[in-house]
Amino acid sequence: MAKGMTLVRLAGFLGISILPQLADGGDGSCWLRDAAAPSKSVIYTLCEQGTLWGTADGGATWAKRETGAKERLRAMAFLDANRGFVIGDHGLLLATEDGGQKWQARPLETKEHLMDITFVGEAGWISGFQGVLLHSADGGRTWAKQETGTTQTLETVYFLDPDHGWSVGWAGTILLTTDGGKAWKKVQSDAATWSLTSVYFRDPQNGWMVGFAGQILRTHDGGVTWQAQESPVKNWLTSVLFDSSNRGWIAFDDGFLVSEDGGGSWKSVPIEGQCFLSKLLQVDESLWVIGQSVVLRQAGGVKWTRIESLVPNRALGGETTPASTPSAVVSVK
Repeated sequence: MAKGMTLVRLAGFLGISILPQLADGGDGSCWLRDAAAPSKSVIYTLCEQGTLWGTADGGATWAKRETGAKERLRAMAFLDANRGFVIGDHGLLLATEDGGQKWQARPLETKEHLMDITFVGEAGWISGFQGVLLHSADGGRTWAKQETGTTQTLETVYFLDPDHGWSVGWAGTILLTTDGGKAWKKVQSDAATWSLTSVYFRDPQNGWMVGFAGQILRTHDGGVTWQAQESPVKNWLTSVLFDSSNRGWIAFDDGFLVSEDGGGSWKSVPIEGQCFLSKLLQVDESLWVIGQSVVLRQAGGVKWTRIESLVPNRALGGETTPASTPSAVVSVK
C-alpha cells in the first residue's frame, strides 16, 4: 500500500482530516467515497467534499450537483432515481427527493460520525462511531437507534433482506440480526484479528468479510462462525462483492482480488497506476468500482475499463462531462 494513501485512509479511519477544508467546495477537489445505482442507467457518485455526480444514461454524461454539506461526507444510498440520502460527520443526514437538485437536513438522535447507509425497500439502516446503528421503517423520514451492545465504530452495515443483516467494524467487531435489527447479536471470532471494512452475503448462509492487513473471512452458517481464507496481499481490503457469474471481487488500493471458484480461493489482479479502489457496486448485470478519483466498469466479465467521461477533479467549463471512449485498465488472465 502506498504510504501517502495509507496516511489518508488512517486519517479517515480515525475521523480526522488531512484534506482541504470543505468551506465551499469551490476548489474543485473531489475524493470519491461512495456510489449508488437505483436503476441500470441512473448512477450517482459522491465526493467527500460535498459534490454529487449523477448520470441518467449509464455513464455517457454526468451532471454535477452540490449538497451544500459543511461536514465530511462518507456514504449515500438511493431508494429510487429521485429519493436519496447522504451521511457524514457529526450526525449529518441530508435527503433529496429530486435526484440531488435540492437537499434538506434530517434530524438524528446522534452527533457521532456516520459511516454507512443502506436500504432494503423502505427499510433503512445507518452505522457509525461508538457502535451507533439507526433504523428507519418509513423510507428515511424518521430514524431510531437500535441497541448494538458495542462502542466500537461500525464501518458498514449490510442487509440481504429486511430481516437478515450484518454490521462489521473496528477491532474485529461482528454483529448479526435475523429480525431487522430489533436484536443484534455480537459474534466473537478468533479469525477476526483486524478491523473489518466490508461484508457481503450471497444468500442467508454464505458470506464474506474483508478488512485491514489482507484479512478475508468466510461463513457457511449465516455469520455465526467465521473462517479465515488465504489472502495473496496484506493491503487494506475495502470492498467485497460477487458478480452475476458468481465471480467474487475484492477491491483494494492497488487492484483487485478475484475468485473464479465461488469464493473458495482468491488471486491478485493488479491494475495500471494507483486508483485507490474503495467501493464495488452492482449496476444492472455488471459491476462498477470507484477509486479516489476514478470509476471503473466491468466489461466482458473479467475485463475492466475506466469511465473517462467522469473526471471529477478536472476543471470543467460546464455542468456536465462529455462521453469518451473508455480505456482498458485490467484483464484477468
